Amino acid sequence: MKVEVKTLDAQGSGDLELNDAVFGVEPRADILHRVVTWQLVNRRAPARATRERSDVARTGKKFGRQKGGGTARHGDRRAPIFIGGGKAHGARARVFSASLNKKVRALGLRMALSSKARDGQLIVIDNLDVPEGKTRALHERLGKLGFGKTALVIDGDALNVSFARASSNLGMINLLPAIGANVYDIMRHETLVLTKAAVEKLEARFNG
Repeated sequence: MKVEVKTLDAQGSGDLELNDAVFGVEPRADILHRVVTWQLVNRRAPARATRERSDVARTGKKFGRQKGGGTARHGDRRAPIFIGGGKAHGARARVFSASLNKKVRALGLRMALSSKARDGQLIVIDNLDVPEGKTRALHERLGKLGFGKTALVIDGDALNVSFARASSNLGMINLLPAIGANVYDIMRHETLVLTKAAVEKLEARFNG
């Protein structure tokens, strides 16, 4: 698959041949769903347990007479009915995790990249250099490039400092290094923007 490489000024900068094994895979909704679900489950924080009746540090001394007091027959203040008592049927401690075959995860990423390429939502940029790292200078260029409402920009090994500084105040843009490319972030953004360095890293990731 051949795509046009653009500069941040929306000028042509030649063509780039994309590897069909990475950018030409037929997407499957079930695979993408499995990978996204796996990602979201594994990023959940552990659930903390509530303190139940046996966990509350209160006296266990019977505080009233069994009969004749005109009140209910309570044994101690740890009962859920009292303020400061243990919680009845409280939440249990849980660690949320899921496993997914490494080949399925890799296939899901290739399908996500291919989905953006197939739908015309993939833009390849020569580099991300922004003069002086100014937000205004970058914002003026984005309309010409057609980044859409939201865009995920993936760079090479390291993030371009000037682009990161210029885009930090733009809520429509998120920036990742190539090693951080993942299905969830790719699919939840309207446009995927890759630098030439990012394309090389992603193709090497699957060919290595």
